[in-house]
Amino acid sequence: MLTDERSGLRLGDVDEVEELLGAVVGRLDPDAVPLFDTPEFFAAFDRVVRLGESAKTLLARRVEQASTWHSAGFRSAAEQLAAVSGTSVASARSLLETSKQVEALPATADALRAGVLSAAKARVIAAAAAVAPEAEAALLESAETMPLAQLREKCLVARAGVDRDAAHERIRRERHAREYPDAEGAWNLRARGTPEKGAEFRFAFDPIVEEMFKAARAEGRSESREAYAFDALIEMARRASGSSVADQPKGGASPRFMGLLRADVEALQRGAVEGDEVCEIVGLGPIPVRVARELLGDAVLKLVITKGVDVANVTHLGRSPTVAPQVALWRRSPDCTNLGCARSRRLENDHRDDWARTHQTRVDGLDPLCSHDHDLKTYFGWALMAGTGKRPLVPPDDPRHPKYRAPPGPSG
Repeated sequence: MLTDERSGLRLGDVDEVEELLGAVVGRLDPDAVPLFDTPEFFAAFDRVVRLGESAKTLLARRVEQASTWHSAGFRSAAEQLAAVSGTSVASARSLLETSKQVEALPATADALRAGVLSAAKARVIAAAAAVAPEAEAALLESAETMPLAQLREKCLVARAGVDRDAAHERIRRERHAREYPDAEGAWNLRARGTPEKGAEFRFAFDPIVEEMFKAARAEGRSESREAYAFDALIEMARRASGSSVADQPKGGASPRFMGLLRADVEALQRGAVEGDEVCEIVGLGPIPVRVARELLGDAVLKLVITKGVDVANVTHLGRSPTVAPQVALWRRSPDCTNLGCARSRRLENDHRDDWARTHQTRVDGLDPLCSHDHDLKTYFGWALMAGTGKRPLVPPDDPRHPKYRAPPGPSG
């Protein structure tokens, strides 16, 4: 039985709580709970969630120290935590950082054990107290009644007030720009950096926003500044690539870009998607057929029509696929072939049959792998299970490995 030696806590104790909670949730019928009692039920379950999140926060750093993530095929402990929790790697990385910070913040650790901190509040307090330890007590006191948004602002003030130079350097180190599609299919961009870089950005950006505003007003359109700001952001990207709308003659080609448009030919002909048909920019999300038609006007696109010509078996005598086979490969395998990986960028085409032996590149013999999984296969003996399409990537000692050999039994 696994045991926490200092506290006497057994893994079985946690299993018993899980079993009991599972039985309680299994009996829960929301519509059977008296209506005016539901806020208390909700609050009670929230306390349970807080305790569970607190335990995860306290344990996360130890999971990294256990170093089982490498043998399990993960890039990092954060990726392992994300897989177990069903969260994003970014969220798991944040949890891991909070766990490390809390190790040196006993008061915050005690508040976690008492279940008085939500995971979000624990994260902002730990980040602030790690920089300004003297502010920890006041921040914990504020957390009991202060909404998260206000607490976050107070924590930022505490961090900035310690040493402006140190704060500036920390912001510079932590600078980032992240893009991602949300659940509705919208493209999102989030950036954070130092103030002078923000001023540099605005110097170039604000005049383009003003241009967008004036153009809209001239056309009789009225939208929010945020809408014009988005248009200005895209226009700034176009100008950087030399394909600004302002540089295009009226009635000329639409801005140039490279993307993979996947669409059913029937949908393109009909003008709308029906049933299981698709119309999407691979890796970004679905788009209306109307937009696809506009893009197909003069844009630089590699078009894959789902029910069109099958180029899956085109053979190329070079090591890398030519354009047509590569498009077919994108259509068949838009992301990493490893079943446990969803990465769709910086993929390497892995030859199922060694190219050095065959000197041929066939689309039906390629498995796109992310760089990490490609390294596992190339240097550490991992392999995709036999077959085609998305499938598990397994280590050499896994019975599903194509070259697995069972260890010899006991002699005698």
